[in-house]
Amino acid sequence: MDLITGNEMITVPPGRVTLSDRRTQRSWSIELEPYQLAAFPVTQAFYAQITGQRPSAADGDGLPVECVSWWDSAQFCNALSERDGFTSAYHFHADGENVEWDASADGYRLPTEAEWEYACRAGTAGPRYGKLDEIAWYRGNSHDRIHDAGGKFPNAWGFYDMLGNVWDWCWDVYDAEVYGAYRVLRGGGWFDEHWSCRASARRRSHPTFKVDDVGSRVARSFL
Repeated sequence: MDLITGNEMITVPPGRVTLSDRRTQRSWSIELEPYQLAAFPVTQAFYAQITGQRPSAADGDGLPVECVSWWDSAQFCNALSERDGFTSAYHFHADGENVEWDASADGYRLPTEAEWEYACRAGTAGPRYGKLDEIAWYRGNSHDRIHDAGGKFPNAWGFYDMLGNVWDWCWDVYDAEVYGAYRVLRGGGWFDEHWSCRASARRRSHPTFKVDDVGSRVARSFL
């Protein structure tokens, strides 16, 4: 992987995915059109090239960027779109609390959680797309630290670090009635136990929070 321009995009075929939530015992199915998703999480070198900033707690060009909020990640998507000559997907309100997604835009954006889980599963039906130690950095093998992106085996569609290393911010609000503006996190991180590193595991965080095991990867609508 080129650590500076490492936004290799993979086109994901259309399909259906069923999401579930343990807390509410709810499940729901979503039909997906084709879309593109980055093969790797955004690295520190890539984030620095686009934004000029290095916010991470750990230091290393090939490490996934972390300590980035949901807002930071959405703004990164717009900055990357501008660099590559695409139309920005997000419009930020002046109040700093609301953002609109222009679904007709061809620019980069955060994946929906349905897109994330569908790409993570890559046609598999179990909790993981491979043996955990072979595909993910988690508490059982990470030695309590983050690792370079792409150091474990990818899934069948070519996506690396979908489980472990850093959680990925998703576009979706987790549960507006109970948790307000909190957004969805997916994938598990380097400090998580094995049960958090599953394709179906959902976590939430406030869009302003910056945590040392939370990063992002970018998506694009296939227009």
